[in-house]
Amino acid sequence: MIKYDRLWETMKEKGITQYDLYTRYNINRSQLERLRHNKNVQINTIDRLCNILHCRIEDIVEHFDDDNLF
Repeated sequence: MIKYDRLWETMKEKGITQYDLYTRYNINRSQLERLRHNKNVQINTIDRLCNILHCRIEDIVEHFDDDNLF
């Protein structure tokens, strides 16, 4: 399972709000909604967030083992 809880912590540390992401950086609100609910997002969205926040992917995404095997 992928969780984006670290994203919100990193944003707080960097002083960037969700409002900043969609007004200043043009991150779609639906993408923010998907991140809030730990749903799938495209890797280019994660890349953009890393560039905006000047952070590593580990500062945004965390993987947890689960029984969801394909």
